[in-house]
Amino acid sequence: MVCVSCILALALHQAGFQWWLVFSLSGHSALVILLLTSVYLFALFRGVGQAQQIQVEHSLTTTTYYMGFYVAAPLLGGLAGILGMIGVSDPAKFLLGIAMGTLGTTFTVWVVVDPIVGLIEMLLPASRKHRAERLAEAEAQRRARQEKRERLLTEAFAREERYRQQWQNKLRPQAERLAALLACDAPGFACAEREAVDIGAEAWRLGGLSCMRQLHDMTIAIHREKGHAKTVDYISYWWDGIGDWRKLSLGQM
Repeated sequence: MVCVSCILALALHQAGFQWWLVFSLSGHSALVILLLTSVYLFALFRGVGQAQQIQVEHSLTTTTYYMGFYVAAPLLGGLAGILGMIGVSDPAKFLLGIAMGTLGTTFTVWVVVDPIVGLIEMLLPASRKHRAERLAEAEAQRRARQEKRERLLTEAFAREERYRQQWQNKLRPQAERLAALLACDAPGFACAEREAVDIGAEAWRLGGLSCMRQLHDMTIAIHREKGHAKTVDYISYWWDGIGDWRKLSLGQM
């Protein structure tokens, strides 16, 4: 990025722009340069650190010598630029030669040579065989995890259904009692609330929130079967705070 900035600054100056304008443009673009540098360094170190760790598939690019050459490419290009500009007395041309040598070598090694070498490595028979085996193993592991998740979900649903069937008989008397409490008059409302709270707490101890929901649904169904077309759901308020039960909002009633 320093070399690019140097080349741009010299090019703008040679085009006739004054130095104060060149520095002004560079200052406004500093944030963009910082962002691009961060993204590029992330891609570079991610590629070097992860993509080429499989030695069987990348027998050359994973060696210490190649990695040293890869990382040192900008420095080697800068040194080549210095050697090529020996004898040049103009400081601007000298800096431009160093910058062009650095950029040229870095571009050639990182953008041209490295992808070609990596492609050749992937086309080798041993690399292709290992990659196919690795992908097949990864796919098998993915299918195994998927099948395990589906099996666990099926077991959970089956277990929940067994619990619901068991609770259906146990909760029938409590549901009928709660349905009767919903129809109580104003004087008996406080007593009805205390009894409903005891029933809700017992349902929580029996099977948690799922059991309470099933008892609630059974109570509402029984209350409507007895001819009450309009049901005021006092149970949601009576049970508020029991375990994980929370009262319904007005929009859910």
